[in-house]
Amino acid sequence: MNLNFVAGKTFETIDPRTGETIARVSEGDKEDIDLAVGAARRAFDHGPWPRLPGAARAKIMHKFADLIDQHIEELATLDTLNAGKLFSWGKAVDIPSVANTLRYFAGAADKIHGQVLKMSRELHAYTLLEPIGVVGLIIPWNFPSTMFFVKVSPALAAGCTMVVKPAEQTPLSALFYAHLAKEAGIPDGVINVVSGYGPTAGAALTSHMNVDKVSFTGSTEVGRKVMQAAAASNLKTVSLELGGKSPLLIFDDADIDQAADLALLGVMHNKGEVCVAGSRVLVQEAIYDEFVKTLVEKAKEWVVGDPFHPNSRVGPQVDKKQYEKVMSYIEHGKREGATLLTGGKPAAKKGYYIEPTVFTDVTDDMMIVKDEIFGPVMVLMKFKTMEDGIRAANNTRYGLAAGIVTKSLDTANTVSRSIRAGVIWINCYFAFDNDCPFGGYKSSGFGRDEGMVGLQKYLQVKSVVTPLYNSPWQ
Repeated sequence: MNLNFVAGKTFETIDPRTGETIARVSEGDKEDIDLAVGAARRAFDHGPWPRLPGAARAKIMHKFADLIDQHIEELATLDTLNAGKLFSWGKAVDIPSVANTLRYFAGAADKIHGQVLKMSRELHAYTLLEPIGVVGLIIPWNFPSTMFFVKVSPALAAGCTMVVKPAEQTPLSALFYAHLAKEAGIPDGVINVVSGYGPTAGAALTSHMNVDKVSFTGSTEVGRKVMQAAAASNLKTVSLELGGKSPLLIFDDADIDQAADLALLGVMHNKGEVCVAGSRVLVQEAIYDEFVKTLVEKAKEWVVGDPFHPNSRVGPQVDKKQYEKVMSYIEHGKREGATLLTGGKPAAKKGYYIEPTVFTDVTDDMMIVKDEIFGPVMVLMKFKTMEDGIRAANNTRYGLAAGIVTKSLDTANTVSRSIRAGVIWINCYFAFDNDCPFGGYKSSGFGRDEGMVGLQKYLQVKSVVTPLYNSPWQ
């Protein structure tokens, strides 16, 4: 339910295929956040949503999911126009998956139970799981639909009300989802979408005294600001899913074709605009030369082009700023002495397209090795022993994800337990599922999305205790 914004300001939203304006979108500011939070607070304190039986919430959430299924084409189109995402992937994977995320958490809405406690004294006690209240959800631009529902779905199931601030680069699908939510029968004030900029609308949301929780996905730099705002305001709870510089370790017993495919998927999918991108590829030295040869050949299969074209595998970066950032990192890599194995150039005269890029001969102190680039740029390194590989994998301030390619169960078990990251993929990559919790270690944040763990952060635990008189049992 998008609000009528107070100041009447608008901003342009851009098609990254061309750099041209798609539309002008209402620009929310502090006053609009105040109105949205007020609507969410009234809906939580006095409205029906938190008071409905879980089964009733689930029924409405299933209707919401059905409406998404009916509008797959439009929603995939919006994310392609706004974010440069592959239309074929959005239509086949992203949009159907968000409907299934809604259904997954709808299935949990009537299974939110506390516990009866066995007390050590003559007391009877139990716990209640109650919705945490009004939540602020701040969505990134790289997966605008997926991340909308990763946050909105468990919050709805828990009985919360919410204010959603989509990324300023990609507001269009979020506004459509707000419209569909109303059609599905979600009461007014439960989902409020405010499009606007991070330093204004986002900052107002994170510091608002009537918001009980903030869930943020984005950069580590902004994540720190979210925590500071929460601490300085009402000590609202915070969950953060932040940046990454994820390693993919390829051991000398690996199938080289499979390993090369996974390495390219890990950093080229979604034009590298993925927080868990496997951008540091570590290859055991015995197979390094053969792997490099195979990788370069397979990189040619990653066709860069219009994301509406069925043959395209890499679309444009989301906007000019991100395009220039990625190109500047490529130039840094060259200046620092890394070898450009393939790519490294703009891939079109118009729009924000970049060739799939692979650097080798890198060192740990290079910016392209340390920093999250968030583009189709891989750094390729070699290691000798398992211990060397583990040490290199952990040599980062981030800890979001990692991949392992090996035929040895012993290697897989040892390495997966040694890497400090929130998700480890063995002989696969991007193996996400609604059942599988996802989040980071270290500067990649804290808190988990997905799975039943993802529901818990939208719930409070309340203990209820009463004296127990003349019980025949201890």
